[in-house]
Amino acid sequence: MRLKHTILIGVLFSGFTLFGQDIHFTQTAQTPLLINPASAGVYDGWERVMINHRNQWLGAGTQFMTTNIAADANFGKTRLNDKAHLGVGVNFYNDIGGDSKFGMQKGALTLSGILPAGNGHIFSAGIQGGFASRKADLSRVTWMSQWNGSGFDQTLYSGEANGASSFTYMDAAAGLFYTYDGGQNTFQRNNDFKFQIGFSGYNLNRPQLKYVTVDADRLYRKWIGHVGVIADLTATNWSIDANAVQVIQGPHMETILGLLFRYRFQDGTKITGNFQDSYFGFGMYYRHRDAIAPTIMLDWKGFRFGVSYDVTISALRNAYNGGSLEFTLAYTNLSHALFKGRR
Repeated sequence: MRLKHTILIGVLFSGFTLFGQDIHFTQTAQTPLLINPASAGVYDGWERVMINHRNQWLGAGTQFMTTNIAADANFGKTRLNDKAHLGVGVNFYNDIGGDSKFGMQKGALTLSGILPAGNGHIFSAGIQGGFASRKADLSRVTWMSQWNGSGFDQTLYSGEANGASSFTYMDAAAGLFYTYDGGQNTFQRNNDFKFQIGFSGYNLNRPQLKYVTVDADRLYRKWIGHVGVIADLTATNWSIDANAVQVIQGPHMETILGLLFRYRFQDGTKITGNFQDSYFGFGMYYRHRDAIAPTIMLDWKGFRFGVSYDVTISALRNAYNGGSLEFTLAYTNLSHALFKGRR
């Protein structure tokens, strides 16, 4: 069996294929730099930091874990948000899983240009570049040639390359983003409305991937379309937070839909903007033909806590007894900006 095919089968169940797909999170709205480079710096506030952690298939014999750490800030943004300014972001993620400890690490720098057009309309364009590394410990892999009739025997000669294998590559991404924030046009309560839509492309340079004796292959370009709406329910403390993400990467497609109901239990300051409303939210994400994920979220004094649990509904539920647990922790600086422009 070719090494390429064996590794491919081994990592397919970790949520991506070696030559096909990148990592993914269920709470897509909480990983903006992984969805669209143009989203860097486009939010209420001045600076923010985000941590996401996913433990895939808790019932599996081996662990599949992904951690993402990101931060972005506004440079030159005014308090009235009425001038063009820059958004700068950095992110790093680490993904590891399977018997071979297949790992992927990536660090990236994001730069966006943000243009407020008045009356709550904001346009932005962004680019992202970074370096990634992939590694597998092939000495931990079991090959078909090591089947002895009743089980796999790793002492048998496999005829395959052994030891650790790794490679690095550069990656490039770009995106466009539009936001309408109706809450900027009024000081009234219970009538806020925010709409966002964007399109982005990742792996635009189609980086070359190569493991030991495997013929070089190239990572598919990843195209992402996303849309989101946050709307207050009139005369109540409730609002809805709905979003949809469509990912196309080579022959692979992924559709993720999310709907959260949010209850505002503490009012913010709409005039100064130093404090935002505090919310408790609950709802669900749905990954088409793959999983449903009950989710809870808490926004409080600039902090955001989120937890979701993927319940597998695809055929993979027969192979793994556990779901996938995902955590989000984020903080947004709402006042005392480090890089605020004049006015």
